[in-house]
Amino acid sequence: MAKKSIRSIKKSLESVYKIVEVIGTSPDSWEEAAKNAVQAASQSLRDLRIAEVVEQDMAIENGKVVAFRTRVLLSFKYQA
Repeated sequence: MAKKSIRSIKKSLESVYKIVEVIGTSPDSWEEAAKNAVQAASQSLRDLRIAEVVEQDMAIENGKVVAFRTRVLLSFKYQA
């Protein structure tokens, strides 16, 4: 594993991140819903870093699952 320089470590420690919550949906799976959430967010947010799944649920109609929903917290580097 390559060693990081003190300068690069210091720079990463000085970074500020913003966290947003997004909800993705999919007719097939929670995993696909999470991927859809990240993909949609990446259209308007740059430098996404971490995605954390915080909740999963399903939409049900007439006793059948019609959609999987995944709530995701996304962090991205704040750029002033």
